[in-house]
Amino acid sequence: MLIIHRFASSMHRRLARLARDERGVSAVEFGMLLPLMLSLYLGAVEVATAVAVDRKVTLAARSVADLISQSSSVSTTDINNILEAAGAVTAPYSDAPLKVTVSQVKIDANKNATIQWSAAKNATPYTNGSGATVPDNLKVANTWLIMGEVTYAYKPVIGYVLTGTINLKDQIYMRPRQSLCVTKDATACS
Repeated sequence: MLIIHRFASSMHRRLARLARDERGVSAVEFGMLLPLMLSLYLGAVEVATAVAVDRKVTLAARSVADLISQSSSVSTTDINNILEAAGAVTAPYSDAPLKVTVSQVKIDANKNATIQWSAAKNATPYTNGSGATVPDNLKVANTWLIMGEVTYAYKPVIGYVLTGTINLKDQIYMRPRQSLCVTKDATACS
């Protein structure tokens, strides 16, 4: 009986000492918080990258429209070079999912907007003479606009917080600066 009493007393002391021991608390807390902290970190990286790519999309749309609007006349080669430059604007991100369209929009005396010419990279250009959607405050009778559009199918690298493809898009309108319109391949504006 004495052996059982000593054994029980010894076990009681060991269990009491184990209950007071706090050396493993930090490791347990770290183990519980690690998944949450990794999720926050990876989420922040994914969101920051998506915001950076979205900013590049806006800059590409502005650059394409701006470069065309600075000319009074452009050739197909000039336009293709400008469309290719949009890929440089999106660097260091891949330009493979990048679709760029630049068009000249004519606004007639009745404030109807139609496509006069259009060119695109990795996309289908608009049909000449087709209707165009232009904000009402830009519809000035008998004027022209250069419309730059860029879309980017962004796929998160990690895909932990943001999943699937996010379609980023921006569109900008600019007035030609050197003349009333920008002629393409020496075709007069009408």
